[in-house]
Amino acid sequence: MNDRAEADDCWKPVIFDETDATQRDALDRLRQDATLTFLDERETQRNGLRALLPSPEQSLLDESDRWVFFPWRKTVVAVLGPHSYRHLRLDRNRNKITLAEQNSLGDLTIGIIGLSVGHAIAHTLALEGICGTLRLADFDEIELSNLNRIPASILDLGINKAVVAARRIAEIDPYIRVDIVEDGITEDTIDGFFDGLDLLVEECDSLDVKVLAREAARSRRIPVLMETSDRGLLDVERFDLDPERPVFHGVLGEIDSTSLRGLGTRDKIPIVLDQLDASLLSSRMAASMVEVSETIETWPQLGGDVQLGGATIAAAVRRFGTGAPLPSGRIRIDLDTHLDALSPPTPTRRTEQPSVATAVGTDPSSADPDALILDAARRAPSGGNSQPWTLAREGNIVRIGVDRSRTSALDIAFRGSYVAVGAAGFNARVAATAQGRYEGTALTDHGVEITVRDGTPQPITDRHLLDGVLGRCTNREPGTAEPLDADIADDVVAAAAAEGARAVLLTARESIEAAAEILADADRIRYLTSHLHREMFSELRWPGDLDPDRGIEVSSLGIDGADLSKLEIVKRPDVMALVDAWDAGAALGTAMRDRVLSCSALVAVVVPGSTAEDYIQGGCATENVWVTAHLHGLAVQPVSPAFLYARTPDEHRQLSIRHAEPLQHLNSRFRSLLALDNTESVALVLRLGFAPKIGTYSRRLPVSALGSG
Repeated sequence: MNDRAEADDCWKPVIFDETDATQRDALDRLRQDATLTFLDERETQRNGLRALLPSPEQSLLDESDRWVFFPWRKTVVAVLGPHSYRHLRLDRNRNKITLAEQNSLGDLTIGIIGLSVGHAIAHTLALEGICGTLRLADFDEIELSNLNRIPASILDLGINKAVVAARRIAEIDPYIRVDIVEDGITEDTIDGFFDGLDLLVEECDSLDVKVLAREAARSRRIPVLMETSDRGLLDVERFDLDPERPVFHGVLGEIDSTSLRGLGTRDKIPIVLDQLDASLLSSRMAASMVEVSETIETWPQLGGDVQLGGATIAAAVRRFGTGAPLPSGRIRIDLDTHLDALSPPTPTRRTEQPSVATAVGTDPSSADPDALILDAARRAPSGGNSQPWTLAREGNIVRIGVDRSRTSALDIAFRGSYVAVGAAGFNARVAATAQGRYEGTALTDHGVEITVRDGTPQPITDRHLLDGVLGRCTNREPGTAEPLDADIADDVVAAAAAEGARAVLLTARESIEAAAEILADADRIRYLTSHLHREMFSELRWPGDLDPDRGIEVSSLGIDGADLSKLEIVKRPDVMALVDAWDAGAALGTAMRDRVLSCSALVAVVVPGSTAEDYIQGGCATENVWVTAHLHGLAVQPVSPAFLYARTPDEHRQLSIRHAEPLQHLNSRFRSLLALDNTESVALVLRLGFAPKIGTYSRRLPVSALGSG
């Protein structure tokens, strides 16, 4: 190993597996060589492997280690086995590259011709682990003038460029197979080089070799990528899809490799300019071309441009290897053009101060009695604060019906709207009763009818229930999980019973934990289903948004600035589409799980059937439960799952075709947890807890906008 010529040819690492007796003996002989250095950081690597999320399979944890000898370094290094090494080394690629994509890309055999620009490309492909075999071809050796763009060193001067690149890759990942052709591409080496290639990256300077390589690739239906280090020019030639297409996209017309042999630099310039399109060269490159062979030897290249080429080719390889769109064509990824477009960013909405809406309406003892009954009705809760009701006074009857234009995908058969109408009817009844004018309530398949007496309202002597209606709000602040007092639980159950429903109260921690998992999984599916996701975020109102009198203000969500920032990510449909495709997104249910686990009780308001009247009755009961809990000082938040109003397989498919079966399974688990019979339905699910009081109330549309008469 002391002979320089022999040392210069060394580029392959030697891997030893101590479980093999022959390899163990060879390793022992190396240990006897005092000139070699042994490095062992296996425990650090093992700790890193064990710390990964999710935990690696046991086969990776049990894989035997290896020792790798790097002759040119005179060093032997202990590393994890090939599968565990790759798993740990590439873990930070996720999820820009998924595990499935990484495995697919790891099977690619990629050839690279020309290891000046090609060195950066080979290095980037190896860094990202998006190749299994690299085949490198270059006849040239490292010179000092190469060190402006090739990440080699003065210790590499005089060594073949392909050898230098191969060594650098081996020191990143000794398990990547690298083959080199030190004579470059010639008539003698071309067949062996192209045998088994999936993709060719061509980065050589010789025009005849450029064309020769494309002729060979086209005849074998191998796609070709090329990055030219001026204005980030990328060429893609998909000979695998179109084996008849002309080389260089036909911009050079009919051309063959034999006609280009022996051309000098000056003779190459017109052809190069035609190939690159002289009118689109950067001004500095174009001006330099005038000076070639006069004041400069050849065209210039910058290290930064070369590194950009590595990133660009890697992006194209990822697309090719994963089957993403990558048509034949040309594009410029010009950093100077982008830098010319620098401008101040647009402030995001989360930098604005959140608005705080106060309780709506006025005191019913001091205004028009009919208007105040309708005002009380509009204070009722509704899914996403959509306010899906019409309010009208006709003679002695206050009619509250369903506005079918204000529905959503979750509102199957308008069941959620009927619940909201029932809650509005309860509020109207309470206001009319407080005035001493209430005569009766009728539930219809269209809504609620409240009959009131004419005349002057009586003085309000008992404001307790009325104050509950007027002050009730959604409090999304986390709770303390303090146990619920028995008398409060009894009052909640009685409140539902008073309206013809029943309250199923979950107070045991194991029951709440089981519900938390179900509700979290349902919330995850809501995020991952495109139309449900779209509707969810259409409900949110940021400062400055239009239509502030409907929807839910972000200031009322009970989340801090960090979680508000996360909303900017999870609200993006493209992000959720990727998470769904990866079958991931467990964190999407975390907020729901944490909120439920922090509560003192969950209450499901259950009605005996599934007709419109049942759900309207359930709405009355829900509002009575909510008001009762509020009067006891509890924080109340609806946490109803996406599947709540789905009864049949078709209705679960209506919610989400892709996730219909999981939703149906979650629905079944939830109903079992609540011990419901087949005929019963859940009107709404509420989280009850002890939490700080809030000062933010959801705004409401004016009565005049709700069809009142």
